[in-house]
Amino acid sequence: MIEVKDLIVNRVPKFIFGNLIGTVVDTLVLWFFSHVVFHGYVGQVIISPAISFECAVFVNFLLCCRFIWKDRVEQTGSTSFFRRFGAYNVMCIGGFLIKMGFLMLIEYLTKWDVVICNLLALCASGTFNFMMNEFVIFKKRKEKIDGTDYDG
Repeated sequence: MIEVKDLIVNRVPKFIFGNLIGTVVDTLVLWFFSHVVFHGYVGQVIISPAISFECAVFVNFLLCCRFIWKDRVEQTGSTSFFRRFGAYNVMCIGGFLIKMGFLMLIEYLTKWDVVICNLLALCASGTFNFMMNEFVIFKKRKEKIDGTDYDG
């Protein structure tokens, strides 16, 4: 069973902090590509967010492994790093699709700058990402104690 205190006191604030760092990376890369490299709708609203997304995914994964869910990563060892990164990346694609749907909807409805739309869309996908990290990617593993499973 999930310990609510651990979730609220430790994981959620760390997740928010980690996502703020990821958001800074995402926003800076998005700004650069959407304002300097690409000048059309597809480049600014589709390609630029895709590039910024992958940069943020890598930074966020490292933060998850070394800061947010460090205790759970140490429990399984470093051999699962690349397997977990693959699963994390697939999970993030789902979050990315949610983000892109909201980004394009907000941009269509408001005609605001893509960076503002992206920040709003990131809020919508953040909840999905936390739940997937907590319950799938970095879920707590059962420990074996005296031949029995223990959720400790």
